[in-house]
Amino acid sequence: MGKRLDAITPELKTFIENQKIFFVGTAADEGRVNVSPKGTDAFRVLDDNKIIWLNLTGSGNETAAHLLKNDRMTVMFCAFEGKPLILRLYGNAKIYHKRDSKFQEYIGQFPENTGSRQVIEMHVDLVQTSCGFAVPYMDFKEERTILNDWSAKQGTEGIEDYWKNRNTESIDGFETGILRE
Repeated sequence: MGKRLDAITPELKTFIENQKIFFVGTAADEGRVNVSPKGTDAFRVLDDNKIIWLNLTGSGNETAAHLLKNDRMTVMFCAFEGKPLILRLYGNAKIYHKRDSKFQEYIGQFPENTGSRQVIEMHVDLVQTSCGFAVPYMDFKEERTILNDWSAKQGTEGIEDYWKNRNTESIDGFETGILRE
């Protein structure tokens, strides 16, 4: 059954590396709680207590807005094939934009993508596993390419215009920091 750990074990790191999807949960002190599914090759375990993930351009930018208000974050993985498992990583996160040196330091760990919007770095202070006995089996068919194709078609200028028009505020009206200098 469930366990609480202080760090990501080698076995859990392997589990993470084999997942096709993860979920990110954030919340400001007020407003809505956000849970976002994330796919593609966008997650890295740097060490037993540090992870990074690539936040691609999307219709909203809730995670960025929330992290500026409250740096708590939860990342969840579910085993949809093989041995059942739910894995949650709890901790505090920082968000880095293209203008930040840490973004430049980390971005090379991910495949090139025109829609790369932010890199999120999280210090993991609690790792929790639970059974996952009720999570259904699901077969992975293939990655969707729609977002990456759309980003490439927009080009850098088009993506930046999209950020200005669609990614500067959360649904609760919180600033996302994407256009700060």
